[in-house]
Amino acid sequence: MTGQRGYHHGDLRRALLAAAVEAITEAGPAALSLRDLARRAGVSHAAPAHHFGDKAGLLTALAVEGFDLLAGALREAGDLLDAGVAYVRFAVGHRAHFEVMFRPELYRRDDPEVAAARERAGVALRAGVAALPRDGTDPDQEADALAAWSIVHGFATLWLAGALPPRTGPDPEAAARNVIRRLFD
Repeated sequence: MTGQRGYHHGDLRRALLAAAVEAITEAGPAALSLRDLARRAGVSHAAPAHHFGDKAGLLTALAVEGFDLLAGALREAGDLLDAGVAYVRFAVGHRAHFEVMFRPELYRRDDPEVAAARERAGVALRAGVAALPRDGTDPDQEADALAAWSIVHGFATLWLAGALPPRTGPDPEAAARNVIRRLFD
């Protein structure tokens, strides 16, 4: 049966997630279909449902992968400024994941794997905030983490939408560094 399409695919789960990233990059998450993913991966139309159940199951797996990739990028960053730039780099470099991760209506937001991966990313972001020097006037690190996240997420979202003014420049990392640095001035 070696000639039969998709009989021994190897890591089909990985191939389907890669096909989902490709499809979302091309047309956004709303246009994603399991049938199209099967075609892209070269497997039967039933294969994606076998691995993920449905579209929400596939997008749940993609969100988990995205939060884990983001957590890794944030952990590898140096200080909070570098973490902010890493966040923007992640959003630009992993646009499909980014578009799914922050649209919980697309996936099973109460899935334990999503919650754990989201928490890992949150811990990595809060670690950068915790390292900030404190003057003793405002010890609310959770509010600081929310402010930092809001700024970098907002910047990344505006960049991806093409909504920033042309004078922002062509380099998202340099532009983000310039904006984030204002937090420290």
